[in-house]
Amino acid sequence: MEVDCEGCAGCCIDWRPLAAGSLDHERSGPYEPLDDAYNLVSLRREEVRGFVEAGLADALTPRLWAGEGDGVTVDGIELAAIDGQPTFLIGLRHVPKPVGPFGQEPTWLSTCVFLDPETLQCRIHADDIYPATCRIYPGSNLLLDAETECERVEREHGGRRLLEADAPPDAEPMFGPGALGTRVFAHPDPDRIEAAVARIRDGDATARDRAEFVAVAAAASPGTVEIEARFYEQTRERVFIADSWIGDAIEDWRRRAHTEVPDPSLAESIETVRGAPTTSGWSDSSG
Repeated sequence: MEVDCEGCAGCCIDWRPLAAGSLDHERSGPYEPLDDAYNLVSLRREEVRGFVEAGLADALTPRLWAGEGDGVTVDGIELAAIDGQPTFLIGLRHVPKPVGPFGQEPTWLSTCVFLDPETLQCRIHADDIYPATCRIYPGSNLLLDAETECERVEREHGGRRLLEADAPPDAEPMFGPGALGTRVFAHPDPDRIEAAVARIRDGDATARDRAEFVAVAAAASPGTVEIEARFYEQTRERVFIADSWIGDAIEDWRRRAHTEVPDPSLAESIETVRGAPTTSGWSDSSG
């Protein structure tokens, strides 16, 4: 996709505090996310497995949806479900970072864990684990004739971000007919996640909560609600003990958020020194 991303990162940031209008696109489908994350990147099953293999499973988090009469109730919360099994997706975690998109002064905004707040570039852009959702964005929106984040940024802050109006050949609907077991997953045991549901809703999921859902997604069987039990067990333990630069960086950002001056250069001491990949800067890269 041909887009102008420099100084933007609108698809990586919860920039609702910087918008005069309403930005509510994540709550416009048949089900509302249980959480309030904005621009959560959805991962396919193979991508979930890739993050686990790369030792970066601590970057992943589940999203559940609120049900409306046709779901299952877990800990007093009604969830969307298939055959009585709560449905969910796996996405990339968000964390408050000091960022200054669209020419604004830096401020604390909820941001994808892989976004470098200084360059506003993705730290895994050139990596094999870079998600297809990000690589072809906003192709899926264009395919469905849905407004893109680029157009929302243009409307709110001016300029041209979307430079190409045609979806790329590999664009596909985010939740098409083949999504079950590949992008939308079903948890086989609602009782096992009872204590986790409220924490996920409130943005307080624990490492064990995340490991449970990531393992189910990684062990899913495309087109069904079945999972491979042994693979699930092995993966859950690997995810729970994942200890990359991401986990400590998230805790550090959370401690500093909204109490320190929002300085993007903090990323050097919080992320880079812990092993976060560097970004190229805009003189050498356009994405």
